[in-house]
Amino acid sequence: MSAGTDTQSERGLSHEARNLQWLLSNFVEDVPGVRSVAVVSSDGLLLLTSEPEDEAETADEGAAGGAAGRPPRGPAGTSADLATVVSGIASLTEGAARLMDGGGVRQTGVSMENGSVFVMTVGDGSLLGVHADAECDMSVVAYHMALFVGRAGHVLTPALRTELRQAIEEGR
Repeated sequence: MSAGTDTQSERGLSHEARNLQWLLSNFVEDVPGVRSVAVVSSDGLLLLTSEPEDEAETADEGAAGGAAGRPPRGPAGTSADLATVVSGIASLTEGAARLMDGGGVRQTGVSMENGSVFVMTVGDGSLLGVHADAECDMSVVAYHMALFVGRAGHVLTPALRTELRQAIEEGR
């Protein structure tokens, strides 16, 4: 590998894990208005994020800016905050669905004055969370989320989830 290898590759992630990271990074780059994306385990732990470690760490230092002076993309600037929000929204909507005999929750969208948050289940019980600008086209975001779940859902095995969790923990 070249000298410009990313930190996750240096940590020895599997081919499948690197492919998921690539899909997540492309999601943010390709979908207008998307600020950050995270994959969260069914128990609320961050598995994968679109934000490079240096941006997340810099954003933790304050809301003044992320890496290279850019504003942080995720909520409060950290991917861990996005994971917490995604987990909480999923829990709330699952409880509401049970109370209303609504069946399983497939997707949730929260539109706010200054942004939007979307949550979609991945077939294994994990969650895909997206933080976007208020001006984003919700249907485009939902479409790309469904594409991601279709491409990544079958790959997100228990072994891969364990690998991703360990990589996140080692990166802290």
